[in-house]
Amino acid sequence: MENFRGRVWILGDDIDTDIIIPTDYLALKTIEEMKQYAFSPSRPELASKIKDGDIIVAGKNFGCGSSREQAPEIIKALNIKCVIAKSFARIFFRNSINNGLLLIENQDICDDIVEGDEIEVSVNNYIKYNGKEYTITSLPQNLMNIIAEGGLVQAMRKQNGLEPLI
Repeated sequence: MENFRGRVWILGDDIDTDIIIPTDYLALKTIEEMKQYAFSPSRPELASKIKDGDIIVAGKNFGCGSSREQAPEIIKALNIKCVIAKSFARIFFRNSINNGLLLIENQDICDDIVEGDEIEVSVNNYIKYNGKEYTITSLPQNLMNIIAEGGLVQAMRKQNGLEPLI
């Protein structure tokens, strides 16, 4: 993956899947219909303000709660470039990789950054903010390949010589 820059939206600790997408909206037919309600319990305006390539920075235990796969799908549908957090719930982490959503762990930037500021990410290397470099936990190459292909299904199709799904 390449280096990229993005504007930051800050969320706190323990952002659970019910905050990412409340159960009330799971009855909608598509992720496109659901995405406008992302984060609505805590920040009703957020989904409408997110622009392509923005970045979420959060505290610990991001994605806790249920194992619903719609949570990372909606974040990806909002065209969030990545989520940076102190830590991620395990099932959310796995669902995110399976859906091609880049997650980055860093313990410090959440406490230093100001919402709306821009950061630079060098994937599997560092985050730059206000002239400071923050080290990040790198992901193994097999997981990076899955993310690069847009998710596990696409990666397996490519590996097996099949056409990509649209």
